[in-house]
Amino acid sequence: MNTTPINGNAVKEVLAEMNLGDLSKATIRELVKIVDLIQEKTGEKFVRMEMGVPGLDPVKIGVEAQKEALTQGVARNYPSIEGVAELKIEASRFVKNFMNIDVSPQGCIGTVGSMQGGYAVFMANACLDPKKDTALFIDPGFPVQKQQFSVMGHKFASFDVYDFRGEKLRDKLKSYLEKGNINSIIYSNPNNPTWVCLTTEELKIIGDLATEYDVLVIEDLAYFGMDFRKDFSVPGQPPYQPSVANYTKNWIMLISSSKVFSYAGERMAALIISDEIFNREYPHLKERYGVAHYGKVVVYRILYALSSGASHSGQHALAAMFKAVSDGKFNFVKGVSEYGERAKIMKKLFVENGFKIVYDKDMGEPLADGFYFTIEYPGMKGGELIEKLLYYGICAISLNNTGSTHTNGLRACVSQVQLSMMTTLEQRLKQFNSDNKV
Repeated sequence: MNTTPINGNAVKEVLAEMNLGDLSKATIRELVKIVDLIQEKTGEKFVRMEMGVPGLDPVKIGVEAQKEALTQGVARNYPSIEGVAELKIEASRFVKNFMNIDVSPQGCIGTVGSMQGGYAVFMANACLDPKKDTALFIDPGFPVQKQQFSVMGHKFASFDVYDFRGEKLRDKLKSYLEKGNINSIIYSNPNNPTWVCLTTEELKIIGDLATEYDVLVIEDLAYFGMDFRKDFSVPGQPPYQPSVANYTKNWIMLISSSKVFSYAGERMAALIISDEIFNREYPHLKERYGVAHYGKVVVYRILYALSSGASHSGQHALAAMFKAVSDGKFNFVKGVSEYGERAKIMKKLFVENGFKIVYDKDMGEPLADGFYFTIEYPGMKGGELIEKLLYYGICAISLNNTGSTHTNGLRACVSQVQLSMMTTLEQRLKQFNSDNKV
């Protein structure tokens, strides 16, 4: 191998120490550890695209509200397991203002990140009907959600949506739902890792089928409003964040503070459950948890067992941020729009240097520039590409763990790549392409 930006011996030593084999099967956190160790050994800074962490400062409104809550002494008290009143009210208001969806505060629950909210409803949904023992992922998707299913020992099925857009989605979904074993449908929108955004037509298809086959839809809105092709930032005015909630009552949303408000470190999110589902009674839930009421099972049986509630001061922070955007005092979309600028530059640099964008179209239109994009390099398998990029000080994760059929592709996250790093990225990509041309 030619001389590379990162010392080759250091990379080899770390890879031998981690002993992971094929890096296309490595988890996000394992790749984070690899890069951390290489940086420690070499002192060289990587272009880090492996983990979707915020690359912007946390919203000050949240910070100040959390500090004030701590000053007032909330740390001495356990928070209400249902969530503090302010958060429940403001979460309900946020959903109304930016999605035009009505939901009562009772179904708005503070959770320890969307990861916990998802885990709780995944657990509940597996016990709604003994015949429905499988969840269906519309992939590609967030790899750790499938890890959660592995931990729980629950079944799931999945398919790559890219070849089933528009009306094709109906027949594909029906082919699974007709078997009678699906309890829920799970997806992210905008999509992690591809940044594909489901259309209102597709969401209606999902909603109609969810009602017809009586399954729940879990909509992961970690990147709420971040399809920058439209402006979703004005409270109470269209366009609204698209949602399946317009087309069925069988919906659950996961709304995170991590990306939209750059508040990842406090592990704070809102689990939003439709009034219909929150108050619905399932006889089989009573057999498993002693209670038939869906909302009470999720809150008082599962979330209580998982953590006894989310950070008391963190809930006040999220409530304040929701309130600020609903009041029109803070534009959350403008606050994260730099991610779109970074993606546009980065995609151009990769393409100019021999890479291809894997998921490049969204219903025939150019893909939006956002938090993620996907890449591949001709002639290289996913694990090989991850490993070779390490020698050039670049790291990304494999699509292999996301349910994608494009297993040689990688997911690139823009959040940690500051605009000041683009020249370094360009230089490293030029050398990579020169050294590895097919």
